[in-house]
Amino acid sequence: VEGDRKRGIVLLGDHARRALPEEYGSLGLPANEFDRHIAYDIGVETVTRELAATLGVPAVLANFSRLLIDPNRGEDDPTLIRQLYDGTIVPGNYPLAPEERERRLDSFYRPYHDAVGAMIASVAAASGRAPFIFSVHSFPPVMQGHIRPWHVGVLWDLDDRVARPLIDLLARDPTLVVGDNEPYD
Repeated sequence: VEGDRKRGIVLLGDHARRALPEEYGSLGLPANEFDRHIAYDIGVETVTRELAATLGVPAVLANFSRLLIDPNRGEDDPTLIRQLYDGTIVPGNYPLAPEERERRLDSFYRPYHDAVGAMIASVAAASGRAPFIFSVHSFPPVMQGHIRPWHVGVLWDLDDRVARPLIDLLARDPTLVVGDNEPYD
C-alpha cells in the first residue's frame, strides 16, 4: 500500500488474508475453516488499509493464509507451518516433506520478508530516521480453550515510547479492557 515514506511509519499486516494459491487447494480443510482466526486475522486488511489512508503512510500486507506458512514466525519456529491449530488438524501440512517446507519459505515467507525489509529501508531513506513499525493483528475472544478478556492488546518489547502512551490513552475508555503485552508477550 503506497504512502508518504517521509512520515517515517510502516504498517504491517502479517495475517491480512486467508487466500491460498490454487495449487494448494484448501489444504484438505472445509471452506468454513477459512472464516476462522486460524486462517487469518479477521479485519486486519481493512483496518491496515484504512490506517494507511488516514495517516498517509505505506503498508505491507501478506497475501496468503497463515495456514500455508506463518510470516509472523521465525524460520526455525515449530509453528511456522501448522499441522494443528486451535483444535483443527491441517491435512495439507502433515506430513510435510522438507522440500515442500523450503518451497513455501522461498515462494511466500521470504518474499514477504524481503518486501517488508525493502519498505522499511525505503522509509528510513526517505525520512532520514529509523521508521516506527506498527504491525496490525486481531485476536478472537477464545483461543485454544482460553478466554481472552481484552478488547485491544498493545505488544511491545524494549522501547515503550509509543506503547505506553497508547496503552494509557486506550485505558481511559472504561468500556475497553486493554492488554499490555496481552494476549501475547
